[in-house]
Amino acid sequence: MMAGGSGEHARVQKNIFGALFVALRGSPCSPYGPDMGIRTHDLSLRYPDVSVFCGRDSTENDKLLEFDDPRVVVEVLSPSTKDQDEGVKLHEYCAIASLQAIIYVDPVAETIRLLTRTDARGWSDETIAPGGHVPLAELGVSLAWAEIFARS
Repeated sequence: MMAGGSGEHARVQKNIFGALFVALRGSPCSPYGPDMGIRTHDLSLRYPDVSVFCGRDSTENDKLLEFDDPRVVVEVLSPSTKDQDEGVKLHEYCAIASLQAIIYVDPVAETIRLLTRTDARGWSDETIAPGGHVPLAELGVSLAWAEIFARS
């Protein structure tokens, strides 16, 4: 887990969380910020910038510090953590059966990489072009490139 980040990092994380919060309101799925841990295996706990879980809104989940069944994970890349995010963490995330999409966002280069599960072992990997959308079919939402990088 990385403490402290740039204004660019915080802005992009806030934009993604906000867009997902609005888009998922009233659905069984909710976005969580970097305070919610994801148990990737017995010895690893990760704290992505944004994650989406479904069916976790009941009161018995309120005191839990981690979940192990994310649907979507978002990592906002920083120069100091990029290699770990796209290396070790990527392999751990891909092993989570419930995970359907992994989004990597570079706030400096303003690039988005979307990995989407194609089957039990396969993933598609695409770059989202400026002006495009990040389709999250499993959630029934799409995030606009412009909204992710918006400055206001």
